[in-house]
Formats: sequence, C-alpha cells, structure tokens
Amino acid sequence: MRYVSHLACTICRTTFSAETPMNLCPHDGRPIQVMMDLDRLKAECGRDGWWNPARRDLWRFGGLLPLDINDAADSRSIVTLGEGCTPSLAYAHPLSDRVGFRLEVKDEGRHHRGFGANPTLSFKDRGMALTVSMARALGLGRLAVPTQGNAGDALAEYAVAGKIEAAIVMSPATDLPVLGKVAAYAQLYPQNVHLELVAGTIIDCGRRVQEWYVPRGYLSVATFQEPGWRTEGKKTLGLEMAEPCGDRLAQRHWQLPDVIVYPTGGGTGVVGMAKAFDELEALGLVGPERPRMICVQSAATDPIVRAMAEGQADITPRPPGTTIATGLNVAQNVGHINVLRILRQTGGLALAVSDEAIRTVIHDQWQERRFAWSPEGAATLAAIPELVDRGFIRPGNRVVLVNTASAEKYLPALRTSLDGGL
Repeated sequence: MRYVSHLACTICRTTFSAETPMNLCPHDGRPIQVMMDLDRLKAECGRDGWWNPARRDLWRFGGLLPLDINDAADSRSIVTLGEGCTPSLAYAHPLSDRVGFRLEVKDEGRHHRGFGANPTLSFKDRGMALTVSMARALGLGRLAVPTQGNAGDALAEYAVAGKIEAAIVMSPATDLPVLGKVAAYAQLYPQNVHLELVAGTIIDCGRRVQEWYVPRGYLSVATFQEPGWRTEGKKTLGLEMAEPCGDRLAQRHWQLPDVIVYPTGGGTGVVGMAKAFDELEALGLVGPERPRMICVQSAATDPIVRAMAEGQADITPRPPGTTIATGLNVAQNVGHINVLRILRQTGGLALAVSDEAIRTVIHDQWQERRFAWSPEGAATLAAIPELVDRGFIRPGNRVVLVNTASAEKYLPALRTSLDGGL
C-alpha cells in the first residue's frame, strides 16, 4: 500500500489505520474511504508519472491506487485478470446530432480489440479486483457479499484466482446465467466459493451476511461496507474517462467529461468517480470544474430520485419494487448520503425510467445497430431526451453513458426484448 495514507469516515472524518480491515465507521455507521498521500505521490512521480498508458488494465494507474503494481511488495498481492481499460465508444443519437453534443458509451460488458476486458463482463470486476487484492495484502482469507448477481459473479471469479474463500449470498431469482455460473464455481472450487440462496432482495441477503457470516470470520464486502476498496476499483472508471487519448495523448492532457449518466443502485461508481476527479485536481491535472453527475434509477425503486426531489440529505427507505434492471433494485444503502451530496455539488440530477422505456431501448438499439445494452445501461440511454429537455445536456457537451454489463448475463429475461437473440 505504497501511497496510502490512512482510512477516513466519509461523514465524520474520523481517521483509522490503513491496515484496519474494518466495515463502517464505529462512530456514525457511515462508509469508510481510502485516503491517498497525494503530496508524496506527486513529489516522487510528478503530476502523472504514476500513469502507464501502455498497460491494458486498470492497474495502469499505478500509485494512484491503494496497491501500486509497480511496487514489488504491493504487486505480490495483486490479482489481475485484465479488468478495466474499456473503451468509450462514440454513439450516434438523433438528439446528439440535433443539439450538437458528443455522446459516448463506456462499454463494460464486451471485449474490444486493443483494450482491456472485464472477465465476468461487468463493471463489478473493477471493485472486486481491488477488494480481493487488498484482502490478500492484509492477510484476510474470508470475504462475504450480498448481491443482486454481478458482484457475486465477480467475487467468485477473483476469489478463485486469488485463492481465498468467498461466501456469495444471492436471491434464487437472480438472472440465470449469473446464478448458474456462481453455482458451478461453488461445485468446482468448494474451497473458494460458497453459494447461499436467500429469498428476497439484496437487503435480505445483506442481513444474512451480517448475522451468519461476519460472526464466523468473514469480512463483509457489501456495497460501501468494506473500507473503500470497491470504491477504489470503481474510481478507475472516472480516471479512464479523463485520461489523455487521441490528440490529447501527446500533450498528456487530462480532461473530464461534461456530463456522466450513471445507472445507480448502491452508487459506488458515483462516489468512486468523484474521488478520482478530486485526486486529479489535487495532482494538478484538472481544474475545479466537475461533470454534471446524473443518477438514473428504476421507477420501481428510486430512493435517490425521491430524496433529491424532497431536498433530503439522505434517503427515506421504502420497500423495493420489481424491475428488469436488477442492479438498480437497491431500496436503501448506507452510502446514498454521499451520492446525494455529489449530485448537488456537481449540479447534477437523479431521474427514474420505467421498465417499458428500458425494454424499448434494448429492443430498438439491438434491431437498429446490433448493440446489446444491459438493462441498467439501457436506462441511461432512455434518460437522454429528458436530460436534453431539462437543459442538463447542452450543445458542445461531452456526455458519457455507462453500460455496466453484458446483455448476455440477463438472459432469458431479455430474450423477448432483443427479439432474435444475441
């Protein structure tokens, strides 16, 4: 942990040792964040000497991550399967042509030649690569996660690669490709992967993790429950959106998007990207301006949308609904308070879209251009007209949508929407 300074509560700012394998802050029950020694990083590596664009994975960001792959001691703990370094693809849209903005899709669910690739075809690999690597660095051998699906798939993959134990607690209603793969891993690698099915939602699964697995020596790595490790993995999304490319590469010119449209369940990615941008500013690579952060939720479960509309600092939990976008079906999370703060600080917005709108995007985009959206990613494209109408997307803007996973992971639920198959 070459350039890690300490851990800190995101709300009360109490500090803790960087080597403390903790969950929430004991003082206020809020999420913990990894704090980097940016002064030392800049003094030893310069403004961006820690960045290695030749690498085709998220570890290209070296010393700006809790484990620096260029450091001999850190590198012994790192488990990497090629995750991250995904492309932002130019994406034509009638409104982008009419209004005059550039639309890009950060595509996390497919392999693209010349780029890295998330091994389980989901952005969850970023967080779990960091989590398993940090667990190894601290000598932890047992992790547990409650999951809607993709986080469990990712933890199972990295637990096997990292030779640690992982308990995956998920609903029996999880999308079949994910459920089947985790079940297969539990059969093939019983020393590494334990699968338990718990009826209900991720909230019920989280309760099971706390009541059964944590007392038995497992560290919970639920969203925002671990000490900022998954956030550090997700911050690489923001670093990749900002890093020099194309005609900016020769000048090593870092540049943030104007708008980021992010499908938001727990919201780790929102917090991670905001942290990335703050760190880039501290290193002198970008200015104080920030992208307008847009959180898109399902109309069936929209706690952040309601809290924003009501002017609340934190969400008011209600029972979750039912949605095809299972990753958005998060009715409450201890980290939502930080997501709301970031939305307000960046002049952003939270909005909800219906399952009907999501299915329409999936069907139409597959028929028109053979682009397979995940349900969560499709929600971001469905939000574009409202964002334009309300002035959150403007002429000249660079707008990045995040397509969080492969559509294949949601079959057979998406088969009728795709109308012809992948």
